[in-house]
Amino acid sequence: MKTQSSLARRMKTSTGFGVIRLLLILVVLGVVAYSIYNQVNRRNIPVDYANDEQHFKYGSIGSDTNGIPFLIWKAMPRVCSHLMPGGLRSIGVVQEVGMDRPIGFSKRTVGPLERVGPTCALCHTATVRETPDGKPQAYLAASAHQLNLWDYFNFLFRCAEDERFTTKNVMAAVEETENLGLVDRIITKLSIEPTRKALVERAKETTAIFKRPLWGPGRVDTFNPYKIIVFNLDMTTDDTIGTADYMTIWNQRGREGQWVHWDGNNSSVDERNLSAALGAGATPETLDLERIERIKSWIWNLKAPPYPFEIDHGLAAKGKGIYQRYCAQCHDPGGTEVGKVVPSKYLGTDPERADSFDEEMAKRMNTIGAGYKWHFTHFRATDGYANHLLDGSWLRAPYLHNGSVPTLRDLLEKPGKRPKEFYRGYDVFDKKKVGFVSNVAAEDGRKFFKFDTRLRGNGNGGHLYGTDLGDAEKQALVEYMKTL
Repeated sequence: MKTQSSLARRMKTSTGFGVIRLLLILVVLGVVAYSIYNQVNRRNIPVDYANDEQHFKYGSIGSDTNGIPFLIWKAMPRVCSHLMPGGLRSIGVVQEVGMDRPIGFSKRTVGPLERVGPTCALCHTATVRETPDGKPQAYLAASAHQLNLWDYFNFLFRCAEDERFTTKNVMAAVEETENLGLVDRIITKLSIEPTRKALVERAKETTAIFKRPLWGPGRVDTFNPYKIIVFNLDMTTDDTIGTADYMTIWNQRGREGQWVHWDGNNSSVDERNLSAALGAGATPETLDLERIERIKSWIWNLKAPPYPFEIDHGLAAKGKGIYQRYCAQCHDPGGTEVGKVVPSKYLGTDPERADSFDEEMAKRMNTIGAGYKWHFTHFRATDGYANHLLDGSWLRAPYLHNGSVPTLRDLLEKPGKRPKEFYRGYDVFDKKKVGFVSNVAAEDGRKFFKFDTRLRGNGNGGHLYGTDLGDAEKQALVEYMKTL
């Protein structure tokens, strides 16, 4: 009996130590798991590039911090292929061989997920072909005349609202191309519904913007979305239209001290850059100042690309004098009116873009960044449009602030003779008229955008400089402008 009792005590003691040991192990594992969880969730690691040009194309500006999970974003064109039959290519993005995303999208690991967001190059990379059979040549820092940003956002929102955007369908699309481990599979699966809800919510917020005339390729309403997303304003009583072409961003040094943006509403290149990053989806908290500064340094002295086709230099020489008489004062470096704003009532061009940014909006913009070293102070309202430099003018087509005139030669016609309708988004170049071929409605299944100059914000009037010249003088002027 004594032996059995001793054995029982030893077993009881052993069991007690076993429980304690198990508890200790669980505590240690819990601490380790909690530590790993905290470390993973604190991760905020952008994908960097040693080469400055690659950084411009794919580097972060901070919009990816709250961006769409990369694998979900990559799967969406297949989940909702009925909403975008041609995939992202159909909206005019530029895809390079060997890259897992088009130019203009950065990646960053945030917590346990890779996220994707727009970067500068999305709206500032153009493609040009000499012929329909030619290979597209990409030009960085140019206006992305072929990119339809409206269609991109519309696709994201409609896909998130679509009945096919389910966890099951999205996971199936993800696993068509990805071989996920157990943890990554769980994390991706758990992130689908929050992503759907966030996109649906943003679609509701921006409904008022998407009731305005379509932007079409190469254009964006820059500041009206601020009124909703940043300032929570009621846009049902605000019907202003701020749609304008993307601007070229090469040679930023040449813009120093001038009034920037189409309406000249700011005189700080730094504020221009940061407001563009905020417009792309960054927030004051997520702005990646270090990497934005790197992009600024690269484009600061970046020269406009030279005209890539043959130039009749004899004819261009005749046009130089005409340019000096009609254009240089407002558009040539050193011109007395360069960088200044001309009232739209005098210029005669469509006033909607300038009217959409009033004094109240300027005051609101100057509240952004309060408490940060970079806070905005230079915004103002104007009554017209700024005179900008014309370097690389051949690649600035279509012309005027709202891209309502397809070619330089058309711009030298009086408004009544300029095209009332034309197609935007095609990248084959019109070497005679200088601009992009604008009478092609579709190619290889991609439909181009019919631009109607009779719609609000699309007016093609005004800027009558040179319209009284003879045909020979106009052609000489156009030839000279290829050399800028």
